[in-house]
Amino acid sequence: MTVSSLVQLRLVWCCWTLPRWQMNGHKRPLAVWTSATAQWTLKQKKLAELYRIPVSRPPILSGTSLLGKGALSTTSISPKEVMLTSERYGVQRLPFSHVSDSDLAFFEHLIPGRVITDPDELRLFNVDWLQSVRGCSKMLLRPRTAAEVSEILRYCNKRKLAVNPQGGNTGLVGGSVPVFDEIIISTALMNQVISFNSVSGLPELPEKRAPPPAQARWNCCGREEEPFHQPRSAGAAEERSPSPSPGPPELPQPGRGTPAQACRSCQGEERLPRPSPELPGTRAPPPAQACQSCRSRGKVLADGSILNCLASLRKDNTGYDLKQLFIGSEGTLGVITAVSILCPRKPKSVNLVFLGCQSFSQVLGTFTTCKGMLGEILSAYEFMDDKCMKLVENHLKLSKPVTGSPFYILIETSGSNSAHDEEKLNNFLEHVMASGLVTDGTVATEDKKIKMLWSLRERITEALTHDGCVYKYDLSLPVERLYDLVIDTRARLGKTAKNVVGYGHLGDGNLHLNITAESYSHSLLDAIEPFVYEWTAQYNGSISAEHGLGFKKKHYIQYSKPQEAVLLMQQVKTMLDPKGILNPYKTLPASS
Repeated sequence: MTVSSLVQLRLVWCCWTLPRWQMNGHKRPLAVWTSATAQWTLKQKKLAELYRIPVSRPPILSGTSLLGKGALSTTSISPKEVMLTSERYGVQRLPFSHVSDSDLAFFEHLIPGRVITDPDELRLFNVDWLQSVRGCSKMLLRPRTAAEVSEILRYCNKRKLAVNPQGGNTGLVGGSVPVFDEIIISTALMNQVISFNSVSGLPELPEKRAPPPAQARWNCCGREEEPFHQPRSAGAAEERSPSPSPGPPELPQPGRGTPAQACRSCQGEERLPRPSPELPGTRAPPPAQACQSCRSRGKVLADGSILNCLASLRKDNTGYDLKQLFIGSEGTLGVITAVSILCPRKPKSVNLVFLGCQSFSQVLGTFTTCKGMLGEILSAYEFMDDKCMKLVENHLKLSKPVTGSPFYILIETSGSNSAHDEEKLNNFLEHVMASGLVTDGTVATEDKKIKMLWSLRERITEALTHDGCVYKYDLSLPVERLYDLVIDTRARLGKTAKNVVGYGHLGDGNLHLNITAESYSHSLLDAIEPFVYEWTAQYNGSISAEHGLGFKKKHYIQYSKPQEAVLLMQQVKTMLDPKGILNPYKTLPASS
């Protein structure tokens, strides 16, 4: 088949393999493209019933409590086996009060039936998704409203009880779980859509409409006849595959089509609206940014004050833009209780291409060509090295449709005219084939096959967790230097590391560097850090593109921010939370 014949056949595209490209990925039955999921245990089903979580479909992900997404899962590794954070890292507890019987009585009176003290139930909330850090909280609170959050924080501030705001508990840097016995404030029940106006594309203010049931409202917004995207998940675990279970509404994909706007209560991650699986890396190239999708938000401060900045306006330049202050603050400045977000229109035409390249320079060349030839319909450009694909194949039994390349690319186009989009994509594919930038690949237009191809990229993090202890690094670098760090790290660590892999959002200059070992090792960590951060700083990069600093990276902030900026951040923290009760031990190094 020639390229020209492929162009003529574009109207019947389904999942064609481009000229000279082998069909090996399609000889296998579709079942091999998805990994089997283990049956839930009776304990998990009991917890699911407790939190009113659907159990009809077990989650694909392992290792996270996804209460923010209407799913709950655990890894095969018991939380009991995870070393306490305080012991592993030698952290000293700050002089906060301990929870007393009178404290328990107050909270049970304030939110009856929504105070969790059972140690078995608390295990899921004390351990992070990576099974790398563990706190020992003895109490979890589940408020439903901003007023309840306000009363909780007012009381905790008065008593000097430390708290740990927790959304989906999907963080990758230890920011979402306690370090010691901080009270966990879960936003799992704050999942209602307050309003959505599909005519004006702007939210109505909360006072103008009673909140409908969250699931019903977003099922309505997600129907095929509705023109808007059902928003995707919030959270730090940008690399993670999305939850397959139905659940409350999630964050949007910015930069796609004409945006509408929604106003909703906040059940997302405590770092909202930091990038997520589709925000902005995986499904939206620059200049779309997560902060642009967040129009306004409601927040409760440490002393219980409610900061209601929710608005139905697209533009507002009166005074300081306070919402930006809280973006990425990881629960250290306040608790998010509501957020107004952009909801882009659903594209009518979506195509996905999986390509193989023989070198990273060809990946860069293909990216440059892609931007020039696909332009406005380009919605994603992801790269993965071959080691990533081997892990996905070995641990999750997924099969990639093409083989034999050191690097692979996923390119997605999204538009409103299928004939127009396919013509542009055909011209692009013909060009990169003729120029030798691409040596192999496949195209998918059916939704089912598109999801199968995306799973190769989105489930890399899941595959890594099956490979041993994972050391994760989320970095911003000049695009041309992106993979050099992977090569240098691989050479530095040698056989002390099991695998060193790299993948990420090329359009954002965002590299996910992952290193695996059989078990946690201080000596291996010392070989990685601060080497990775020094290497990144050498090229004026950022040590955290999406994941935040959390507990694990707070002491390395100086590699990305000058001392003056860190000092100013500490002053802001002291001003808004003078007793330091909000998510202590996270984000910023202690003031001298």
